Amino acid sequence: MRMLAMAMAAFGLTGTALAAGMLKPGDAFPAWRLTDQAGKEVSSTELAGTTYLLWFFPKALSPGCTKEGCTLRDNYTGFEKAGVQVLGVSFDAPATNAKFVKKDHFPFRLLSDTGKTLAVEVGAADSTHRLWARRISYLVGPDGKVLEAYPDVNPGAHAGQVLADLAKLHPAK
Repeated sequence: MRMLAMAMAAFGLTGTALAAGMLKPGDAFPAWRLTDQAGKEVSSTELAGTTYLLWFFPKALSPGCTKEGCTLRDNYTGFEKAGVQVLGVSFDAPATNAKFVKKDHFPFRLLSDTGKTLAVEVGAADSTHRLWARRISYLVGPDGKVLEAYPDVNPGAHAGQVLADLAKLHPAK
C-alpha cells in the first residue's frame, strides 16, 4: 500500500495543484486553442461572453476519469440551465477522446492538449514532460476571468460542487 501511495505521489495523482501555479478567482484565464474529439478547433475566443467549466483529467477511459465524466454527464442539464458549457481537457489524442465520448455518451466536448501548453500555464501540469494532467478544474466567466478554481477534485462529487458554486454566484431571484 505504501508503494502505491509513493507511486501515485511521484506521478502527481494525489494532492493539491496549488503549488503548481494554479490560477485564482479573479485572474484572467489565458487564451487557448485546442482540438476537440471531432478534430474541430475550439478556442477561448469562440467562448468569449459565455461561462464554461474546463475540467482537466488525467487519462481518457480510465476509472477515475470515467467516474468524473459520467457525473458531469448525469448533471449536465443543471449546467445547461445555468448557461455553462462543459469542456474536458486531457493530453490524449482527439481519437482517444472520441472513443471516450462515444463509450460514455458525453454530451460535451473533450479537448486535446497534446502539447501540454495550456496545462502548464494553468497548473494542470508542472512541465511538458508530465505524462498526465492533474485532476483540476476552472469555472471561467463571460469576461474570461476565473470565477472558481478547483485544485482538489473528487471525481464523484465535482459536478455537484460546481453546481452549488454556480448557485452561490448567481442566486435565484
